[in-house]
Amino acid sequence: MAFYKEPFFHFAVLGAAIFVWFSVQQTEQIDAPEADEIVVSEQVFSALASRFHAQMQRGPSSDEAQALMDQYVRSEVLVREARALGLDNGDGVVRNRLVQKMAFLMTSAAQSAVPEDAVLEQHLRDHSSKFQTPALVSFEQIGVPADLLDVAALLDSLNADETQPQDTVSSMLQPVLSNAGINQVDGSFGRGVFAQLEQAPIGKWSGPIQSGFGLHVVLVHDYIPAHTPALKDVRDIVLADWRSALANDLRAAQEATLLEAYKVSRPNADTLQSWIGQ
Repeated sequence: MAFYKEPFFHFAVLGAAIFVWFSVQQTEQIDAPEADEIVVSEQVFSALASRFHAQMQRGPSSDEAQALMDQYVRSEVLVREARALGLDNGDGVVRNRLVQKMAFLMTSAAQSAVPEDAVLEQHLRDHSSKFQTPALVSFEQIGVPADLLDVAALLDSLNADETQPQDTVSSMLQPVLSNAGINQVDGSFGRGVFAQLEQAPIGKWSGPIQSGFGLHVVLVHDYIPAHTPALKDVRDIVLADWRSALANDLRAAQEATLLEAYKVSRPNADTLQSWIGQ
């Protein structure tokens, strides 16, 4: 298939277009006023009014609108003076915020992408481990003494539905668990018990198995293996993950493109090691 027909190519172009548009818009906003001029444009006021509405659930009155513009002007003065003094230089919080805004700008196209189901089906197959439902087991257990010699006789008695033998161990552990996953089983009995139950026969007392509390004979009633659900059951989750992956790809591609405009000087390995050792 030709590269220009690939969905990623389309979204890369869209992402680049959004980036260029935003750059032009920002240039117009920054270059229009003089350096010592603060302009409260309709666009600026619209943003202020939108934030006010989001907080108050109504539009501002005339007095409130004036107050919003006054606050904006005061803030703008402080921001410009702070930049003039270089207070933003070396500020990790400011740098991180700018990085976040650039990342959002570069990946925003991915959040509106609507792929065909065939694309999501492929993503589900390629990353099935992310969406698998966990294996579940339902079982009974009886603790037995570590020195029990005739385990086979005990199992025969249990499988024959005879009265529970006397040579068992009482404990605070739950005698029955239903639809329990590995976290619940191993969290209650100790690591590795779930794996032993996966190997036990269904519908028959067997064992003994080793837990963190000793030995147990077990009756597994049901075992549901881990499986990948159908797309219709997890579509929203798969779509969100696909968009996240697409956003990462778009960001990496656009960062690489932007990086080409810069000359980067890095320390060699010896110099870096000397810096580390300081």
